Amino acid sequence: MKRQEKQVGLTKDVGWQFGLRKTFPYPQEYVWDFMFSDKGLRIWLGELEEELGIKKAYRTKEGIEGLVSVFVPYSHIRMNWKKRDWENVSTVQVRVVGDREKATISFHQEKLLDNSQREEMKSYWNEKMAAIAEAIKAEG
Repeated sequence: MKRQEKQVGLTKDVGWQFGLRKTFPYPQEYVWDFMFSDKGLRIWLGELEEELGIKKAYRTKEGIEGLVSVFVPYSHIRMNWKKRDWENVSTVQVRVVGDREKATISFHQEKLLDNSQREEMKSYWNEKMAAIAEAIKAEG
């Protein structure tokens, strides 16, 4: 019996997913504060119409919308996430872990429709991470 090859990014429970991590030589608090400043949020989430809040729907001027389900300051945020042209809703988790020396930002997105949507988001989050790195370096 031939075993089916496992496809990268496909899970049994949450469909297609993508994750990305990058470590920065700055303290965790500094990186978190940047990520949730107006400038940081504009980079990775978009320009918000209202402030983010737990159990509160959000929408960006770029057409991303969802609902924040978990928000733990200096740790992570978990939210439903839907692009304007999507029919499905995915889940995005953003974490900042580290110490006083360095911090790692991670994006994890699940419940993607297929490999094509996974590839779209892989490109999207890589662009966002590059922009974050450039902005943090400019400010740091």
